[in-house]
Amino acid sequence: MSAPTIMTFAETRDFLDREFPQMHAGGRAYHLEAVGPLSARMRLEGQECFLRPGGTVSGPAMMALADYALYAAILANIGPVALAVTTNLGFNFLRKPGTQDLFAEARLLKLGRRLAVGEVSITASGSDDLVCHATGTYSIPPR
Repeated sequence: MSAPTIMTFAETRDFLDREFPQMHAGGRAYHLEAVGPLSARMRLEGQECFLRPGGTVSGPAMMALADYALYAAILANIGPVALAVTTNLGFNFLRKPGTQDLFAEARLLKLGRRLAVGEVSITASGSDDLVCHATGTYSIPPR
């Protein structure tokens, strides 16, 4: 059985809102929906500002969603460490998601003292088909 998270859902959400208000500039679009042992779930509203020509959510919007979801999973499991930073992100865009909400399921594969490695599966509302798969590595500052 996995250990419980260090930060609750509410603590993680409040920390993100306080430390990264720029994520909600122009209105809230990124919604933390859950945190758990080595995991987090986040939703991105399918808003006009995230669309690219062709009627689909843009790659940069999906990249931000994946990064933010992995960061939430890390914080929930190590505590409020604002200076944990992304060192690498990789993306595979698998299908066109359309204009609906996107859901990011982040899972930490390794959570060490200095590095965290995780993956994110992004799906579109109403489908279990992956639209994007991402991997990321984050540097955790010494305590």
